[in-house]
Formats: sequence, structure tokens, C-alpha cells
Amino acid sequence: MTATTGAAVRDLRLADTAEAADLAAFLGRLIRYDRAAAVRLQLGAGALAVFGRPPAFEVLAIRTARLREGAAGVAAPAVAAAAAPVELDVTVSAGELLEAIDELTGDFTLPAAVTGPPWTGVLPPRGGWQQVPGLPGPARLRQAVAAAVAEFRTRDEALPAAHRDRAERDRIGREIWSRTVDDTDLPLRAVHAAQSVGFLRPMPETAPVALLRTGTWLRLRTPYGSIAVRAGGAGGIGGLSVTPT
Repeated sequence: MTATTGAAVRDLRLADTAEAADLAAFLGRLIRYDRAAAVRLQLGAGALAVFGRPPAFEVLAIRTARLREGAAGVAAPAVAAAAAPVELDVTVSAGELLEAIDELTGDFTLPAAVTGPPWTGVLPPRGGWQQVPGLPGPARLRQAVAAAVAEFRTRDEALPAAHRDRAERDRIGREIWSRTVDDTDLPLRAVHAAQSVGFLRPMPETAPVALLRTGTWLRLRTPYGSIAVRAGGAGGIGGLSVTPT
């Protein structure tokens, strides 16, 4: 599926070199999971929203990159508002986008649009998000992921050789990663995904980490990006693999 709007916008400039390096790192992590990964881009209100899907987690990873004021006719503010019009909506190769970014200047030319996978047509709503209480701080979230990974490895190593196959390992993984975080509906796999794509890297305990909900969607929001997932196992993102990485 290819989404295109405002195709005349081709040349963009990120706000600074740190923004360029962070976006490049995010794209690199997506490619580590899938060399043929695609990303859907939406431009509006001075920012570029980049949607990706690390396939091991059945979630959407969202990184918002600030653009330099005046670049491609884009004006401040830097953080896209839900009601702001979308000036560009296109699906491209994550690898080609990574190659296009000049980390020394932040300049890049958008790659050609591609026919994206089905998930690119099922994005979470842009507005209507309400904060949900009960989410632990970032340190406790990382501890929960570490404990889950350790449990998986212990249970995997305890399996008799005759039963250590993909089906049994996936069964164990599904049981562990489908658990919810504390009293929230957020599945632990969404937290694992956030850590794996760099959204839960070390930060102050007072950092603005939050859980939000709209309709059937939940969103784990951190200063580095967001993970969106359909609540209660609702479909629409695709198949699930739960082996830890």
C-alpha cells in the first residue's frame, strides 16, 4: 500500500545534527529486524512523523523528527499538532531513507515511494488521546523487560531437547510478552519493543513517560518516541512473533 499526498515536497532539512543522528539510529534499528523494512512518513506542523513496524513485536514504532523552520516551506512549531494538516504522506524504504540522510547537515531528499505492507494502511488516530494512570517509571519498565527476558531464557533452557522447537518457544514467549504492565492494559511486548528501538534508553525517572489511549489503541510515549499497539489483542497490524531479541 502506498500513501502519497503533497508529492512536490521532496527536499527536507532536519532541525540539527542531533535530530539527524537520532532518526538515523531509529531507522538502523528497524533495518536490523527487517532489511526490507518500509516506513510511512507524514509531514505537518514543522515535524516529520516516521512510522515503522519492528516485526517481532506486532506494534508500531513512531519517531517524530523536528524540521528546521523554513525547510520545504515548513513553519514552526516543531511538535506536530493532531489538528495540523498533513502536507506529505508517503511510504518509502527505510534503508533508502537512511542512506539519504546527511548526518552532518540534516539534509535529505525523500526516496521514491514504494508499495508498503498492509500495516501502513492501519495507523493509530492522530487525535483524541487521553492519558491513562498506572504506568511505572522508565527504570521499572526496563526492569520488567529484563526480568521477562531472563524468565524466557530460563524456561527455554529447561525444555527437554525433544520439545525445544519453534512452536514451544513461541508458546512460552506469547505467555510472557502478552502479560500486562501493572494494572494497565499495556502488553509487556510493547515495552520490550520500546527498549529495542531505543525509546527506553536511560533517562531521568522524572522523564515524561506516559501511557495514552484512544479507542482500541494504546500508546507508550517517551521523550524519544512512541509505541502504539491495539489494546486487548485487536487485529490490524499483522502476525506476531514473540521470541525475545
